[in-house]
Amino acid sequence: STSNGQKVLSRRRAKGRKRLSY
Repeated sequence: STSNGQKVLSRRRAKGRKRLSY
């Protein structure tokens, strides 16, 4: 999901995690 991915990315970035496993 791209929409969900963007949201998760924003929250992950706060933790310092740039890469995500979609």
